[in-house]
Amino acid sequence: MLSHAPLLQLPDFDKIFEVECDASKVGNGAVLMQNQKPTAYFSEKLKDPTLNYSTYDQELFALVRALGNWKHYLWPKEFVIRTDHESLKHIRAQGKLNKRHAKWIEILETFPYVIQYKKGKENVVADALSRKYVLINTFSTKLICFECLKALYPKDPMFAQIFKDCVEWERERWMRDRSSTPYSKFDGF
Repeated sequence: MLSHAPLLQLPDFDKIFEVECDASKVGNGAVLMQNQKPTAYFSEKLKDPTLNYSTYDQELFALVRALGNWKHYLWPKEFVIRTDHESLKHIRAQGKLNKRHAKWIEILETFPYVIQYKKGKENVVADALSRKYVLINTFSTKLICFECLKALYPKDPMFAQIFKDCVEWERERWMRDRSSTPYSKFDGF
């Protein structure tokens, strides 16, 4: 799935979301999917305190971070979580909790989820994102503001003349027939 340029599909809120996440010794990675197609990616480098977490804590932390990142997609409809850390399947049945786990489970329980185990070798996207957190930079999308686009019209080699003709036609039309303008002055107003 990561061997080609990523094509993200738009979310369909009538379908079930699937979250696949993974943690490694250097970072967290997750993919939000529907029908086995990616909707969003998440990846981050672990910082000093989290680097010392146990594997279980890193996996749980990766899950909490991914869900927090995509909460606007995931609330309030039930979704599926797939993880390669089998003990996370039993998170709701855990008896004694330390402070950190209690905090994270409190966050998890705000979501309506079903958690499933997925073998590590099948969890390739999340695994790759957790190991190569810099990959996520290639998946980011930048929006260009409309004012920036407007400023580029007169400079575009293929569109500049058309734009110039439109501006001149508008100016000439206004000069010919001032009543054609959408604005008018009446009694000084």
